[in-house]
Amino acid sequence: MSQQQPTSLLLCALGGEGGGVLTEWLVETARHAGYPVQATSIPGVAQRTGATTYYLEVFPVRQEELGGKRPVLGLYPVPGRLDALVSSELLETVRQIGLGHASAERTLVLTSSARTLTTMEKMQMGDGRRDTPELVRLVAAHSRAHHVLDMAELTRQAGTVVSAVMLGCIAASGLLPMARADYEAILQGSGGGAKASLRGFALGFEAIQAQRTQAQFIERVLAAPVKPVSPAAAVPALPAAAAAQFPAVLHELIALGHARLVEYQNAAYAQRYLERLGQVLQAERTRDPQGTRGWAVTREMARWLALWMAFDDIIRVADLKSRASRWQRVRAEVKLQEADLLKVYDHFKPGAPEFAALLPQGLAQRVLAWDRKRVLAGKTPWALPLKVGTHSVFGMLALRTLASCKRLRPLGSRFATEQALIAQWLDAVVATTARHWASGYEIAQCGRLIKGYGSTNERGKDNLLHVVQHLAVAGHFASDEARVAAIAAARQAALADDAGKALDRALLQHGAPARPLKEQPIRWVRRRAGST
Repeated sequence: MSQQQPTSLLLCALGGEGGGVLTEWLVETARHAGYPVQATSIPGVAQRTGATTYYLEVFPVRQEELGGKRPVLGLYPVPGRLDALVSSELLETVRQIGLGHASAERTLVLTSSARTLTTMEKMQMGDGRRDTPELVRLVAAHSRAHHVLDMAELTRQAGTVVSAVMLGCIAASGLLPMARADYEAILQGSGGGAKASLRGFALGFEAIQAQRTQAQFIERVLAAPVKPVSPAAAVPALPAAAAAQFPAVLHELIALGHARLVEYQNAAYAQRYLERLGQVLQAERTRDPQGTRGWAVTREMARWLALWMAFDDIIRVADLKSRASRWQRVRAEVKLQEADLLKVYDHFKPGAPEFAALLPQGLAQRVLAWDRKRVLAGKTPWALPLKVGTHSVFGMLALRTLASCKRLRPLGSRFATEQALIAQWLDAVVATTARHWASGYEIAQCGRLIKGYGSTNERGKDNLLHVVQHLAVAGHFASDEARVAAIAAARQAALADDAGKALDRALLQHGAPARPLKEQPIRWVRRRAGST
């Protein structure tokens, strides 16, 4: 009896996920079952910049069996001596492992595969997300045993908070001595959300129980990339002609791009995408007939070309805002009950460029010239603030009417402009790949510079075309390898610095001119009387 040690758990939750409630449930469950328990809250930074952690110790001998003695329980986790680490977010789990709390000899890790991106991940100009399979491998390497499951999806299914799912996972892990009935007894008395909490508890319990009884299944799941749905199952297969034209290794990615463009415009537009990719594939076969590099140029173009061709405009925004799937997602996020009334208002502020994008070239230039004249006169750019009630018949009808205008999109000035810019980039990739594979690959990767909307999108296109015009086709390089290094350096600089100063330095360093300065209006604001 004297050698019996308490069971220690570290609970990690992001702001608003109910970590404190989970701790209270565990304490009350242990007391209900008659086990000594102690919990400590360790404050952290709320939301995604950090987490509040909760430390819990349960002595696995009932109080009545201790003969009046009271065990000494700790207040803080001791690195390397933790029995369980429970977390609702994968990167937060790895962060706690990095602090030394988990050990491969002792610690059971229960973690969600769900991600809530950190501030630093969101700030990156490129894809700043941490690699999920690598995070899962770190969990496996630093735990005695581990269970990885999508707690966020289980939470959505139950219509509750993630703390209820986490409680079910802990109960099913077998780490603590309490029975399932003890946990459920506490949840039943937890107030108005008891039914939803019990549903979440049951889903978490059953998920962990299934993993424990199917060890072979666990290994197969953890070895595969963690993703909720397989892209191959989410999109239709490629047309037979395209499947015959492109190597099998590219089919899944090209099918995604093709399906996106069919949905964005129509089948003819998606066929244009396949024709453009066919040009790239033909050029790549010129330099690498056997595909020893995995058809990497065509793969990159399949991704970035589809994204650019499906550029965002007010038609696209109206379509996305008025979809039934969006309404269902909102209902789930607010946990709408049968007796609740839900109203959704969308705020828009389209300006002259957005309206001009839908007009033929001549009319579009007139509208833009009129707006520039306003700005030069000291006025703010014209915009039309709108508040649309998506829940109302009129609001939904207005958005669906605008979304149906996608048939007119090819007649607009922006569509023509975007296709011309895409053609410049495509021609550079095709010509350069046929001459030197590595140079073509670098230019294809520059497609990731196109992102966002508004000024961010325009800046990305300007940067890409400047690289194409002054590095991809420039004749001042001593070798193709020097050209490859210059394009790579320019792309990385553009992704690292939103202001573009790093890109200008990289361009000058490799013998190319810096980007031209653009005129920016200076607005003089009259000082109000009495202001300082």
